[in-house]
Amino acid sequence: MNRYPFIVVEGLDGTGKTTLRKGLFRLYEGLYRVTPLAVLTTNFLAPDVAADLVVGKYQPTPDNQDRYLAALAADKQATAHQLIGPSLPVRPVIADRWLLSELAFFAVKHTRPPKDTYAALTEHLGLVPDLTLVLDITPEAAMARAAARAGDATRPDWDVLAIQAKVRDVYQSVTDAPAAFPALGPVARINAAQDRAAVLRTAWQAIEEYGLLPDLGGTST
Repeated sequence: MNRYPFIVVEGLDGTGKTTLRKGLFRLYEGLYRVTPLAVLTTNFLAPDVAADLVVGKYQPTPDNQDRYLAALAADKQATAHQLIGPSLPVRPVIADRWLLSELAFFAVKHTRPPKDTYAALTEHLGLVPDLTLVLDITPEAAMARAAARAGDATRPDWDVLAIQAKVRDVYQSVTDAPAAFPALGPVARINAAQDRAAVLRTAWQAIEEYGLLPDLGGTST
């Protein structure tokens, strides 16, 4: 590689995405003296669709799902062009969710096939993660962890066991068919039931196995 990697962390709420992202952040800083850029699945960089992003996520209806999907596509394009692409020559980018979570949302909330959502989000995206790390844990364990977090906001129409079980099913079905969803990039599933140190070690090993670590001289390999 002649640039740093774009790494995505996916998983149910409570699986440890934020903990893993912070761990990867510290490893890059400590070992390579480079500060990664952290981005979210939605970054509100396309201001003309900001209202559709908020309404579509928190008040989803059959009438606004198409506007929400178009808004997500526009926001991801803006994020790719304004944040991720310009950053990769000088530092890694780590995203807290990216495509997989959106495929699950539309499949569960709107019964839209993942392939349809995928086509709409990636048609003009032109950016593929170098690695998608999927933290996997049972919905029961994920919800227990999420509930234990102080001040964590939950949505009664989404953060319930039956819904989260469906979300996990979508994650598994999509990642089981990599040829149908190439814009996810290579996918590595990680057992998130391990302790946080083991999860970080497994993720770092996956990054290394895919040749995504810079050399210790400070340039990417």
